[in-house]
Amino acid sequence: MRLDPLSVLFIVAIGLRGLATFAPRWDDVKAKHTWNSVPENWQNLGHPPAGTTIDLHIALKAQNENALIDALIEVSSPGHPKHGAYLSREEVAELVAPPSDVLELVNAWLEHHGVPPSAISTKHGGSWLTVIGSPVSRANELLSASYQLYRHIGTNDTVLRTLSYGLPTTLLEHVQNVVPATHFGFPRTQLQEPLMRHDGAAGVQRKVPAGELGTVLSSRQGPYVTPSFLRWLYKTSNYVPFAADRNVLGVMGLRGDYPSPGDLRQFMSQYRFDATSAAYSVVEIEGGGYNPGKPDPEANLNIQYTSAMAFPTPRIFYSTGGSHTLGDPFINWLDYVLDLWSVPQTVSTPYGMPEYKVPPDFAIYMCNLYARLGARGSSVLFSSGNDGVGRGNCLFSDGSGNSWVQFIPTFPSTCPWVTSVGGTTGNNPEIAASLSGGGFSAYFSRPPYQNRAVPTFLQSLGGRYNGLFNHGGRGVPDIALQAIDFLIVSNTQSLRVGGTSCSTPTAAGIISLLNDYRISNGKAPLGFLNIKLYGICLEGLNDITSGSNPGCNTDGFSAVPGWDPVTGLGSLDFERLITILSRW
Repeated sequence: MRLDPLSVLFIVAIGLRGLATFAPRWDDVKAKHTWNSVPENWQNLGHPPAGTTIDLHIALKAQNENALIDALIEVSSPGHPKHGAYLSREEVAELVAPPSDVLELVNAWLEHHGVPPSAISTKHGGSWLTVIGSPVSRANELLSASYQLYRHIGTNDTVLRTLSYGLPTTLLEHVQNVVPATHFGFPRTQLQEPLMRHDGAAGVQRKVPAGELGTVLSSRQGPYVTPSFLRWLYKTSNYVPFAADRNVLGVMGLRGDYPSPGDLRQFMSQYRFDATSAAYSVVEIEGGGYNPGKPDPEANLNIQYTSAMAFPTPRIFYSTGGSHTLGDPFINWLDYVLDLWSVPQTVSTPYGMPEYKVPPDFAIYMCNLYARLGARGSSVLFSSGNDGVGRGNCLFSDGSGNSWVQFIPTFPSTCPWVTSVGGTTGNNPEIAASLSGGGFSAYFSRPPYQNRAVPTFLQSLGGRYNGLFNHGGRGVPDIALQAIDFLIVSNTQSLRVGGTSCSTPTAAGIISLLNDYRISNGKAPLGFLNIKLYGICLEGLNDITSGSNPGCNTDGFSAVPGWDPVTGLGSLDFERLITILSRW
């Protein structure tokens, strides 16, 4: 069939009209996240200097959002055919890859705004796209944002953030998050700011008098907590690791917190004299730096107690940057680790922030990254916080005269795909430490592995505290260990410290030994812990039934038989856990 010229022109016109109809409108923008005012403890310093650039990280949603979580549950569930068959870097990337047409759409959007292809990089199967060195003016145009400098009142750290950002409606459902943007949450160590309510002191660091120190060096039950006491209490003293060449314990460091090799040697010579050769390696990520000449008690605590509990298992200290001006340290660390061929079997992270200070989309995205790490075989432990059910009066307002009280859990501890560690004190029996952070997430719903344990507690609670927390939320903590009166060495001085920054490296050291046992017996490491903790490992835990975690001008929750939002399922009994895990 031959067409006359007029017919050809008509068909071409119709085709062009169709392209125009389906071409995305980049100016049709909808807000992705907005703060109504500058977040608490931050001060606006105004616009950055001319010529300031920023790396924008754009996280794209996976083609199948549930596939990764399904895979995580399969490899983490004893009895499942895929139990222990952890995913490779490439397998995870394939699961989280966005559809190819979405990548094309995002690239078209960036091209429309003048971003050259050479400034765009992709990682993790295309789910992580970075615009490198973008002028702030272009970032503002891309995201309908207003990036400005903000100073944290407590730390004087300066960050480049925006109170609001948006995306074209055609991209809104495909983009999970943009970093940095509206995330102001400043990671807070769970050592330096806890309320030491057991003695009424204002801080956590106390120099130990030499006269008192001598009484605990050889005693496993002196007035302070030492490695010998912890190894006796949790029954790891008689275990000798056999898989140190195949097992790694990672310790996360943020905010310029550095450990000292000299302090570690002094600590081990005093409290673990059979392991004075203990050392650690350092990995610097995104300008994290390393200056052992200016040691930090937090970093020293984590290296000293993971070393004392898990020696000779190799420890890696990850010095991670990102809090200053650009980026986010948690995301920077996850980006680095998930790109490794082999991930650390156990990770201790003693940092957190109030959940409400984190934009929901950002929290969900970060939590999904931890799910990827669990699917690859890592056991990730986080401090549950040191403020009980919340610091201060916990009073919230919508700016229109309406106010209410709400309990404040700590993120990332509230992520369902990490293990949240609370605090205990004493022995025979252990009781809850009053500072132990606990409660229920406002962002994350209760995961299936908690469907038996948590409702039992809620039923016993009755209507108490109705309206102060999310009854359907993920409950924290999952476990709890000693958190009060730890002895450390920092800058050659013996200090007494406390907080869930103490319980987390202790738990991580014990989990690392369990991983050693499994690896040395030809089994897979534990990976994501919680499905096992709430299932086959229940009999290997010591239930804590006394104590509470006051906060928000309330008495907080109480420790009761079974799970509770103060001590979780209880503390770890290494010998019983070995017996249980030998069957799987």
